[in-house]
Amino acid sequence: MENEPALQTPVPAALDGERVDRVVALLTDASRSRAGDAIDSGRVTLGGKVVNQRSHRVVEGDELVVSDLGREAVRVPGADSSIPINVLYEDEQVVVVDKPAGLVVHPGAGNPIGTLVNGLLDLYPDLAGVGSAARPGIVHRLDQGTSGALAVARTEKAYASLVAQLADHSVSRRYLALVWGRPESTTGIVDAPIGRSSRDRTRMAVVSSGRPARTRFQQLRVWSGPPELSLLECRLETGRTHQIRVHLSAIGHPVVGDESYGGDRSGLSGTGGRVVLTRPFLHAVHLSFDHPTKGERVIVDSPLPDELEGVLELLGAPDDSGPEV
Repeated sequence: MENEPALQTPVPAALDGERVDRVVALLTDASRSRAGDAIDSGRVTLGGKVVNQRSHRVVEGDELVVSDLGREAVRVPGADSSIPINVLYEDEQVVVVDKPAGLVVHPGAGNPIGTLVNGLLDLYPDLAGVGSAARPGIVHRLDQGTSGALAVARTEKAYASLVAQLADHSVSRRYLALVWGRPESTTGIVDAPIGRSSRDRTRMAVVSSGRPARTRFQQLRVWSGPPELSLLECRLETGRTHQIRVHLSAIGHPVVGDESYGGDRSGLSGTGGRVVLTRPFLHAVHLSFDHPTKGERVIVDSPLPDELEGVLELLGAPDDSGPEV
């Protein structure tokens, strides 16, 4: 029996005119070089014709087929019923879950089991054939220490649609972050490229050779302290690894509790007593996107977890408040 192709889908409208190597990488969750290797070896066709140039521009609606990306060498995660999954929204195409802090999204180096994906496969076995074999259904991620709303595709059509929406920035993602200090402006944009830190390869940093990254923020509350603290709403325009944490640290306002980027400081206390936080105060509070098949807007909000709500209660009334949280 002939092997199923690694990918077979019409080119989404949002990716019309993009380079074929970038499209293959986006839609298969593969690296750009791995996608390029597939093109070089004649394993990619567009509209029934073999593509022989990585820079070839795709056209909306053309049938894109990637015959093989070496997926047989990838270990597919197994189902695990012990992983708790809190579902915020679900239908036959997509599910949005409320990821708790401390849970890794998908298996990887150091975390082969016990991840969100393992739990999802127990609830939705059909995810095993969607998107990347190693990260089935996953179209975007949240850091281990970050909680909140995360979308998962249940079909290949949904996967392609959500990846395309992320690429054209039509997915809305909003986060709440408690940070040290008070930004000079109540609103702002951090526009700075992010790449691997040259000092510590496990961390990211603002580097000139990094990938473009933009984060918008708005001040919601301020506590004059000491210490001075601000509650910010952050909106992602791109989705780089550790983006919000890196950007806020780069402007001198690291996320409270973030030991990787300068936010793990002592002296956090409020009117209710000493505040103890064992995770970054960063929560994905809002997620919205166009439904992959119905076209209507899906809007999902995730309530602030008890441990973060408790921190705000201990801090007491803010000195300056913006919009309601």
